[in-house]
Formats: sequence, C-alpha cells, structure tokens
Amino acid sequence: MLWLILLFAWLYEAWGTPVDTLKATDIQYDEGYSPKSGPPPLIKTSETQLDFEGDYAVQEGDILLPTDRNSVSELWAELDGSLSVPYEIDSVIEGRTKDILNAFNMISKKTCVRFRPHTNETDYLHFELGNGCASYVGCRGGEQPLLIGPKCKVGNICHEILHALGFHHEHSRYDRGDHITILKGNIASGKEDNFLKRNGNTFGLEYDLESILHYGNNYFSRNGKPTIQPKDSGVIIGQRTHLSDLDVQRIRKLYHCDKGQNKDQVKC
Repeated sequence: MLWLILLFAWLYEAWGTPVDTLKATDIQYDEGYSPKSGPPPLIKTSETQLDFEGDYAVQEGDILLPTDRNSVSELWAELDGSLSVPYEIDSVIEGRTKDILNAFNMISKKTCVRFRPHTNETDYLHFELGNGCASYVGCRGGEQPLLIGPKCKVGNICHEILHALGFHHEHSRYDRGDHITILKGNIASGKEDNFLKRNGNTFGLEYDLESILHYGNNYFSRNGKPTIQPKDSGVIIGQRTHLSDLDVQRIRKLYHCDKGQNKDQVKC
C-alpha cells in the first residue's frame, strides 16, 4: 500500500496541476501563434474570461504584425475614386458571414469605407478560422488573413477590421498618461509589451476612452486586478458594441472621406 501512495505522490509532482483544474480562464495563447503552427501551449494565468471573448493574446492582444503607429500609411487603394476593400470568407467559417457583414456595416454606415467580395484583386482580406480574433495592422498586400475565433462577436470582428484598415490600439498613444494609468504590477509576466506607447498620427483628435480599439480594465492581468485604470471615475473602457464618435472621425480622416483632404498616404 505504501508503494502505491509513493507512486501517486511522484506522479502528481511530475505532472503538476491536474488537467481537470485548468479552466478556460487559464488558457493563454503564445505571441505569434497561428492556427497553422499547431496547438498552442497552455500557460496558467489568471486572465479574465473577458480577455478570451475579446482580444486573444497573439501579439499586443490581437495583432499579427505590430507597427509603431496608431495608424499606418499602408492604406487600402481606392477604386474609381472610392474605397471598397475586397474580402473573401473561408468556407470553414461561412456560418459567420452574417456577423462579418454586420461588422462591415458598423464601419460603412458612418464612413466612406466600403467592402466588396473578392474577385481578381491582388490585395484582399481573407477571413479565416482562428482560436481568437487577430489581424495585421494596415494593408500588407496579397491575401491578408484576418482570424475569427468561435467566441469573436460582431464588435470584436469590427475591432479587427479597424486594425486591418490601419489603426492601432488606443491605449498605446503617447498622451495616454493624461487619461489612464497603467498598473504594471498587475500585468502578467511576458505581456508587458502589450502596454507599450507607440508613436503615431492621432489627427489632432483627443484621447478616446470610449473607443472600440481601447483595451478593457483587466486585459492581461496576472492577478485579476486592473491593468488599466481610467483617471476619471466611473468610466468604462474596452467596449465592443459600437464605433465611438472619435472612432468614426479617425476613419474619415485617414481615408479622406471629407472633400478637400490631402491624399498623400502610401497605397497598398
């Protein structure tokens, strides 16, 4: 009997935490992970469920290729004087077509940006299955993947499309210190880069706590406590239900929706 007890103790020590104690909130995807690279490793953390229903950890939460700007110069090209981004939906996620179209509509109903099914265009967005939501920032050329996970809702998809249009996270702005406090002691080890400041064109618009591109309070928390604290009490950050007024203004400025703007950005 004693040898069975000793064997059990050795197996527990060797294997560590039993699998049945690992909850969904303990799963974190390594940065740089993609569906083609195989199953991601499990890292036990105390991130909140909200993080996994919104921005999954790829790089800076949900960005496949980070840049050093709030908006980038690689814009999607106009066609016959108007912008219409080509897209294709992988057959594996055809069931998410309605959600993707609704995300398009969130942008198109308030800006000049339109979306059209891909035919023979060289550059286009390719919506495909992922473990979470993720996108490149700006137009990168060719078939550009945009990952849609099972738990990505319409607002999350819209968030990723805005990355693809050229926008970075709002909390990465250099003037954030006037509006939020980053609580570094609560950030999960190895995830500090998600909270770096980045140079970028803010178009002279004020910081937007209500932006659909802003992180929530507890993103990448190691202990369940806030990693971002607004300086104004009672402010809710990290919403994924609508474009704020400033989100709309940014899109309109970047893509020259108003007549008379100088069109000097690089096209994809």
